Amino acid sequence: MCGIAGLFDTRGSRDFDRDLMKRMNDIQFHRGPDEGDLHFEPGVALGHRRLSIIDLSTGQQPLFNEDGTVAVVFNGEIYNFQELVPELEALGHRFHTRSDTEVIVHAWESWGEECVQRFRGMFAFALWDRNKQTFFMARDRLGVKPFFYAILDDGTLVFGSELKVLMQHPGLDRRIDPHAVEEYFALGYVAEPRTIFKGAKKLQPGESLCIRRGQPIPAPKLYWDVRFTLDNPLSLEDATAELTERLRESVRLRMISDVPLGAFLSGGVDSSAVVATMAGLSPDPVNTCSIAFDDPAFNESEFAKMVADRYQTRHYVETVKSDDFDLIDTLAALYDEPYADSSAIPTYRVCQLARKHVTVALSGDGGDESMGGYRRYRMHLMEEKMRGSMPAGIRRPVFGLLGRMYPKADWAPRMFRAKTTFQALARDSVQAYFHSVSILRDDMRRSLFSSKFRAELAGYNALEVFRRHGDAAQTDDPLALIQYLDTKTYLVGDINTKVDRASMAHSLEVREPLMDHKLVEWLATLPSGLKIKGQEGKFVFKKAMEPMLPRDVLYRPKMGFAVPLARWFRGPLKERVREAILGSTLAETGIFNREYLEHLVDAHQSGARDYSAPLWTTMMFEAFLRNSQAAAPKPAVAVMSQ
Repeated sequence: MCGIAGLFDTRGSRDFDRDLMKRMNDIQFHRGPDEGDLHFEPGVALGHRRLSIIDLSTGQQPLFNEDGTVAVVFNGEIYNFQELVPELEALGHRFHTRSDTEVIVHAWESWGEECVQRFRGMFAFALWDRNKQTFFMARDRLGVKPFFYAILDDGTLVFGSELKVLMQHPGLDRRIDPHAVEEYFALGYVAEPRTIFKGAKKLQPGESLCIRRGQPIPAPKLYWDVRFTLDNPLSLEDATAELTERLRESVRLRMISDVPLGAFLSGGVDSSAVVATMAGLSPDPVNTCSIAFDDPAFNESEFAKMVADRYQTRHYVETVKSDDFDLIDTLAALYDEPYADSSAIPTYRVCQLARKHVTVALSGDGGDESMGGYRRYRMHLMEEKMRGSMPAGIRRPVFGLLGRMYPKADWAPRMFRAKTTFQALARDSVQAYFHSVSILRDDMRRSLFSSKFRAELAGYNALEVFRRHGDAAQTDDPLALIQYLDTKTYLVGDINTKVDRASMAHSLEVREPLMDHKLVEWLATLPSGLKIKGQEGKFVFKKAMEPMLPRDVLYRPKMGFAVPLARWFRGPLKERVREAILGSTLAETGIFNREYLEHLVDAHQSGARDYSAPLWTTMMFEAFLRNSQAAAPKPAVAVMSQ
């Protein structure tokens, strides 16, 4: 795994500042501590930090073709590179390394922009072709690896693996984008293609961008999308057999490594299935890493131990104290823009543990989205049945009224907490799902933001992110629709972002077998009834794993990777929360309504309401602002004026 950085003059051939390029590359040293190099030519500067995984002796970057006219910097892994080498050699190319990186330059020479269709893996790369005066960039299909870029006023393209790379450039417009703030407080992350800064963007999953010097800069091109056809006629027995074989192939490809390799093992279905499959492919014991919590309400290490014992893995466990909250500022610096998933804390710790023993770790991420594992999916399907039983003209006013009148009852037994369900039933499918996953729902965001900031938003609502993807989903199946929405939003903006930054902070490469695009495409052909059956999520996956995993692992309630925020904010972090939420950093932005901030803090700390998620989201925004101010050559908190 690596970090990439660079500059490209889209209009001419100006020389770039070498010190600037060095700063851009060095700021992501953690992504590649083994080696680093720079390349300069008129109008082009490329930088690379390397974490050596494959071809340790000759895989240095930037890497060139035979005559030096094509150069690439690359972050990721092309898992099928060994299959592509003989095909490219037959086309006349000569390889000088055993690196998957070299496949990219020769594939570009042979297939041009379509080269990305041939790659199976996780990748973000930038390629310069001097003869064609063309700069080409691409990101993998599921957004496992990040790609940030900006087009500056003078025509300079600046790009990097992390936003902090772009922040080194004094020409970057660092004013905060109000729409990004709205998305963050709804979702807990800034959704692709937006970043927190008005002047920077993310290349979206499955996108490429091809720029020819001196020509108008085109919009990025979508080269891949998942289609939920749900038309595979396989029986349950045949589906489980094929799923097992497809998982085996995906895991096998991701076990290719010239450095020590292992796996995360949480005790959940997905990571346990990956470990069980690895054990069947490896002659040696698999290295497994688990985090235990000293709070039994959050601890699932006993289930991880069941799997480790069954497959006699080399199992490493560390216990995280339930008051492990010292990472708040560390996380703000890692993520560069506001990011509100509190499971980033244990994820950071498990990556820290894994790096002590391995350089590459396989994870179980992506299984919930593709196979229907989230509890909210089952809730949504139940709501969909109710929505479908009543005409919209009656349903919307009736449940809309009930949703407004019914009291919020976080304290009550679940059966009496109907306000959210009433609100959801008054909405259409996309709007209801957005409502269910929002951290601060529409009414809360209206209360949170100042009247001045709401004017800056000019009516923009983060729901538009879901609307855009919903329009592209090409399915009216209730489960497939929300799986598609999560694949485009939560999986990329939350899960992949969390794992990439946490792992790279420790120079650890993480590979995700359940996000293999061929596996994802095949799963999208299976009928939804094979994914959720009654109240059982991941039905076909659990059936496939029954011969390999204990029933207690397969069929216990999903726990997740959570931390006790509610208790922290009423106990050891009580004063810190109050200082962060009500202090000068947030007040000076003009974004927030102080009265509502006071309500969030007081109601939570008195025990009247559980506002732990909104408070954490706001705290991480405050931490982002402080970190951004400290790193900025100029103020970074002014809200963008329309």
